[in-house]
Amino acid sequence: MKAKQLFTKADSLRGELTPYRTCYDIKYYHLDVTVDIENKHIAGTNLFRFAAVNDFDTLQFDLFENLSVDKVLYKGKELNFDREYNAVFVAFPNTIPKGKLDSFVVHYSGNPIQATRAPWDGGFDWKQDSNGKPWVATACQGLGASVWWPNKDHQSDEVDSMLISVAVPQGVMNVSNGRLVKTEKLKNKYTKYHWKVVNPINNYNVALNIGDYVHLNENYNGEKGPLTVDYYVLREDADKMSHLQKNVRETLESFEHWFGPYPFYEDGYKIVQTAHLGMEHQSAIAYGNRFGNGYLGRDNSGTGWGLKWDFIVVHESGHEWFGNNITSKDLADMWIHESFTNYSEALFIDYFHGKEASGAYVHGNRRGISNDAPIQGPYNVNKEGSGDMYPKGGVMLHMMRTIINDDAKWREILRGLNSTFYHKTVDYNDIVQYVNKTSGIDFSKTFEQYVQHAGIPTLEIIRMPENQIAYRWIAEAKSFDMPVDIIVGEEKRIRLKPNDKFQFLKLTDSEDTPITADIFNYYIGTSIQ
Repeated sequence: MKAKQLFTKADSLRGELTPYRTCYDIKYYHLDVTVDIENKHIAGTNLFRFAAVNDFDTLQFDLFENLSVDKVLYKGKELNFDREYNAVFVAFPNTIPKGKLDSFVVHYSGNPIQATRAPWDGGFDWKQDSNGKPWVATACQGLGASVWWPNKDHQSDEVDSMLISVAVPQGVMNVSNGRLVKTEKLKNKYTKYHWKVVNPINNYNVALNIGDYVHLNENYNGEKGPLTVDYYVLREDADKMSHLQKNVRETLESFEHWFGPYPFYEDGYKIVQTAHLGMEHQSAIAYGNRFGNGYLGRDNSGTGWGLKWDFIVVHESGHEWFGNNITSKDLADMWIHESFTNYSEALFIDYFHGKEASGAYVHGNRRGISNDAPIQGPYNVNKEGSGDMYPKGGVMLHMMRTIINDDAKWREILRGLNSTFYHKTVDYNDIVQYVNKTSGIDFSKTFEQYVQHAGIPTLEIIRMPENQIAYRWIAEAKSFDMPVDIIVGEEKRIRLKPNDKFQFLKLTDSEDTPITADIFNYYIGTSIQ
């Protein structure tokens, strides 16, 4: 039996929505930071503009304890604050009444945590290009944006808009989310780049990318009209830009077909070369796949279909719809981001190479599933579920598509998710209830089994006298009732609707006709006797 994971007070402070967090709704940030690359040091401010959800006199924001909170200013005066692990509690001189719009400014500084395996661990990735110029990026999914800047670090409350101002030494530039609205020469041989984001954005997507970049701009004629597409690659790789252009255009075409319009037309679409492999930074996707197809030249499905397109362009762009447009309220439901985005890879293949190729890719991805733990994590402690959320989540969605058996309706569901939850945060129940309602099929037990349990169900079939079969599900989810197809003989397909009790079916075929379950489209165990 796997040992139960223990969580600390620090985990709860980071992951739980206490009254100190729910008392205010963040509306706007102005993050203004100077990056001292030589000393791997940052210093700056962040303006918090918020609306009071209820009367309060104390709130929590978050900043990793290795970084200094130099002062907190409110109406020009310093406020008292206390720190507990990575949480900062600010006391206001008077009660802030419900409905009031107000603001405060945090001054901070220090040497942020250095990522050692970005993007799988979080912090600053301090690198140099082949010419010895600085090449720096942030990546903080999971660990949290408060690893490098002060904010209300919980996915449930996305800021409505923000200004990101980053000062860097002359000779390199900074690329962040949104649109570049101003470039400012400073006296200390630094240049400050001001990037404006006008759409809601979750904290871990806020990024800086510093390097000796060359820039190419073009327009993509999308569903909502011209979409600005910007490419930032190292000067030394300028001749490889066409690889990105081809893959980005194809990705936008296929995903607007399946998911609806790109969700951030106002902020544009950018792709920025990084030393780390990649991350779905909203409107500024981090790219480090070395301008090749596959996943660093590999096809993890083993089918060959994954070598016909650039994995990082497709996968991270898929997150613009699932992860950035639709964001899970709690890290426990990160499976919403990764399962749908994993399946977006198959939908990309479907769009350009057909449904059979898409299904083969999904089937091939099963070899990466370990069934070690549920793909949903525990709530309120900032903990995601098993890494199976990628391939196992993808095959779960493929099964649902198979059960629905109506690709027009399946596309309608995917597009409907993105319109219904446009720029919103969601949880497990939101997704389950939406899919159930729009499909007309109750997938509650399917979601429960594949998301909230570690194992997979087993379809038990027993041959009975007089050419009957008895069948049932054996599963961790009580009363599991997912429809499933069996194949009698070579081609005859029969849809069964098993539950956890034996049901019976009389076959019209000869008694020695073989019976198999459709294990190509269904990720299940079988016991056929």
